[in-house]
Amino acid sequence: MGMFGAAGGESAGARKPALYAALDLGASKTVCFIARTEPTLAGLRPRVIGVGHVPTRGVRAGAVVDMEAAASAIRAAVDNAERMAGQTVSALHVAAACGAPSSTRIAVDMELDQREVRERDLRRIIHEAASAFDEPGRAIVHALALSWRVDGHRGVKDPRAMVGEVLGVDLHLVSCAADPLHNLAACVERAGYSVAGVTATPYASGLAALTADELELGVMVIDMGAQLTTLSIFAEGVLQHVDALPVGGAHVTSDIARGLSTPLAAAERIKALSGSALDSPEDDQVMIEAPPLAGGASHTMTQHPRAMLNAIIRPRLEEIFELARDRVKTAGAAGAAGRGLVLTGGASQTPGITQLAGRVMSKQVRIGRPETLNGLGDAVSGPAFSAGAGLILRAVNGPPEALAGLPRALTPAPRGRKAAAPAERGPAAVWRWFAESF
Repeated sequence: MGMFGAAGGESAGARKPALYAALDLGASKTVCFIARTEPTLAGLRPRVIGVGHVPTRGVRAGAVVDMEAAASAIRAAVDNAERMAGQTVSALHVAAACGAPSSTRIAVDMELDQREVRERDLRRIIHEAASAFDEPGRAIVHALALSWRVDGHRGVKDPRAMVGEVLGVDLHLVSCAADPLHNLAACVERAGYSVAGVTATPYASGLAALTADELELGVMVIDMGAQLTTLSIFAEGVLQHVDALPVGGAHVTSDIARGLSTPLAAAERIKALSGSALDSPEDDQVMIEAPPLAGGASHTMTQHPRAMLNAIIRPRLEEIFELARDRVKTAGAAGAAGRGLVLTGGASQTPGITQLAGRVMSKQVRIGRPETLNGLGDAVSGPAFSAGAGLILRAVNGPPEALAGLPRALTPAPRGRKAAAPAERGPAAVWRWFAESF
């Protein structure tokens, strides 16, 4: 269990098995996982007992744009998972890619007067550091202690019971735009559920896709969604940096549709069946067929060399990796990532993408899958389902952070209860929730 306990659901130290439900509301698909903790020699571990995934409507680039359409997708995904699990749930742990998740680092020192560090000192200094966050219109989603200091000595993992004159902390705050976050919570409420907690999508994907060595030694994760690509960097067991790019696999599909003058649905199928990020010697000889756009003069299938298809796909993928490389470098976070890169998300399944990413990013690249979560069938154990799996792992294990989940003013009431009208929204609600909690 983390220094400040688990966030949402039962604590990691609890012995009673419990149900956890995770919701990943993406632009192309909505996924719900239901897991039950079960006893093992290493303690309680989650096992997925129900899965539901349906096409999404009403979401664009991670943000809700049609409340009823998105709520309908949530209900359908959860209902499918409940039927498979033979259980019902009322609260969901939700992934948040909306609101342009970003990172802020804050360092704070506090006088101790040569006494022992107590639990309340940790909470006080975390509160002081978070209170220094001043970005109007944004809400804190995660507050992660990157490192503690006692009398200037860095690298302290847990300062409790240590004696010193000055306690210091380097805090990593992950924030999102408050209004899209509120809309996400309101959409979950409209579907009939409450929000047990929220996790930034790049954080959740990394928790599911990374090994213990990668988490400790340093690695970068790129989650390639349909309309949004999120970035995260982990090192020393802690999330070090997040960012988001407004481009994803759907942009590749649009490029193909325009380049081949074919409908979007056909472009998606062609991309999945024939597309590659790399050239091969036979690409000029292999022909692919594409139906014409509706309303065209001809209804005959058109033929194009596969080299033409790959020449459309490759520049867009190169753009994504170049943007990711440049954004991380500009943020000064490239050093923490080391030489490792893990790709996850649906768009990472393009053949040849690891070689292309390695060339652009100058890193060792692999595809990340949610292999540490038990009970996932073959159909839902691919990289497209990493965020949902990470939500379950985080809900059960509890992260080492002081501030987790949606503020109370943004959290809807459980199904069957009337939600109280929040007195505040956005950042004001965050600070009220923080003050009440600590």
